[in-house]
Amino acid sequence: MKILTGEEVEIVLFTLRMAALSTLVILAPAVLAAWGLARYRGPGKSVVETLLSLPLVLPPTAVGILLLELLARRRPLGEWLAARGIEVVFTWKAVLLATAVMSFPLLVRQARSAFEAVDPRLPALARTLGCGPWSAFFRVTLPLARRGVLAGTVLAFSRALGEFGATVLVAGNIPGRTRTLALAIFHESQVGRDDRALVLVGVTVVLAFAALWTAEWLDRRRARLLAA
Repeated sequence: MKILTGEEVEIVLFTLRMAALSTLVILAPAVLAAWGLARYRGPGKSVVETLLSLPLVLPPTAVGILLLELLARRRPLGEWLAARGIEVVFTWKAVLLATAVMSFPLLVRQARSAFEAVDPRLPALARTLGCGPWSAFFRVTLPLARRGVLAGTVLAFSRALGEFGATVLVAGNIPGRTRTLALAIFHESQVGRDDRALVLVGVTVVLAFAALWTAEWLDRRRARLLAA
């Protein structure tokens, strides 16, 4: 007996693609936002931090409702997308949007803590040696903060793997189109196939474990290379 059916394999692959793509989409803006928050000391910083962290404390279904409202045709963004024939709601793009929004704060918070731990004198010294601000960032600050950035990236990917509430509202639970692992687990449980739901739960656990273990392995390997 196969552990996973053909349909379930497709669901797993679709979930992995969406989680990886959403993590890739948010990586650069989240790292830049974290760097900016770590450096900025002026007014309004706490407001920005709070706004960026809202998806962590709001119910995912509330985030889904807000995204639906934002994408409604009567809203500027929804009207702009509709005028160009771009459909988002109840498509894979909605899955991507929901997972990206829900995982973005985790990456920002983790990376910000890593940037705050970097001695500010080191990039300042690089600037005195002729590095521009971006050069100092990529050659000094980012390498020193890599562990936190990597940890945040893994957390964001893992969060995207398990996203449910916002996704089900914005993308629906459409077989073969928008159904992810979390949605499939819910569906199988609702129709009374608890055995299949448990199999999918096991797959989710394995994927999350593999992501965390890989990040730790890469970090240890890089540390050994730098020490050599």
